[in-house]
Amino acid sequence: MTLHAEDIMTRDVATVAESTPVEDIARLLLERRISAVPVVTAGGEVVGIVSEGDLMRRPEIQTEKQPSWWLSLLLTDTDRAARYIKSHGRTAKDVMSTPVVTIDPQASLAEIAELLEKRQIKRVPVLRDGVLVGIVSRANLLRGLATHRPTQPQPVDRTSDQLIRDQLLETLRKEAGVRHEFVNVVVSGGTVHLWGSVFSETERRAVRVAAENTAGVRRIEDNLHVLPPNRLSLS
Repeated sequence: MTLHAEDIMTRDVATVAESTPVEDIARLLLERRISAVPVVTAGGEVVGIVSEGDLMRRPEIQTEKQPSWWLSLLLTDTDRAARYIKSHGRTAKDVMSTPVVTIDPQASLAEIAELLEKRQIKRVPVLRDGVLVGIVSRANLLRGLATHRPTQPQPVDRTSDQLIRDQLLETLRKEAGVRHEFVNVVVSGGTVHLWGSVFSETERRAVRVAAENTAGVRRIEDNLHVLPPNRLSLS
C-alpha cells in the first residue's frame, strides 16, 4: 500500500498567532515536546513557522551571536536590521521563518522526503484547500517506515523464478553499483542462491539488499566470496 501525507501526519497541530510572545512559544514547544509550531492568522492562513532554531540565539539567555569581522563587512544595513529583529523580536511575527513550504494531503512519502532534503527543513505543514490539517516531520516519516509491512511473496513457479532472476540481474546491472560480471544468480522455488565473487564487503551487501528487494524472493543463500584487495587489479 502506498502511504501519503494524510496517512502519517500529526493531526492535532499546535499553532500560535503572529502576536504570540516568544516566551509563550518556548513554553509551548517544551510542553508539547515538539520542535516547531506553525504561525497562523485569524483566518487560518499559515504565514510562518517558529522552530527551536529560531529561538536559539537570544540575548535573554546570552546566546546572541555576533557576526565575524569579515562577515560584518559583507552585511548591508538591511541584513543587520533583520538579524537584530530575529534575535530581539518579542513575538512570533518577528522571529518566524518564512516563506512556508506546504504539501497536499495526497503527497507521497517519497515526495515529502525529497522536499525535506532539498529544502533542508525538518517538517512541513499539510494544507487541504488552504486550511491546515496536519504536519509531517522527519519523525513521522520514520514512523511510516516502522509500521510498513512488506508485501507477502506470492506462490512461485519456474516462470516466476526466471522473472526473479532477470529482475535481480537487471538491478545489479543498473542500480546497485556492483561489478556483477563474476556474480552468478540461481533461483529455485523463490530461493535466491548467490555464487561467485565480488570486490568488497560493501558490494556483497548491495547484492543481498538487491535480492531482498526483488519481488517474489522467499529466501536468500549467500555464497559470495569477497576477493582480497590485491585482486582488484583484475577489474
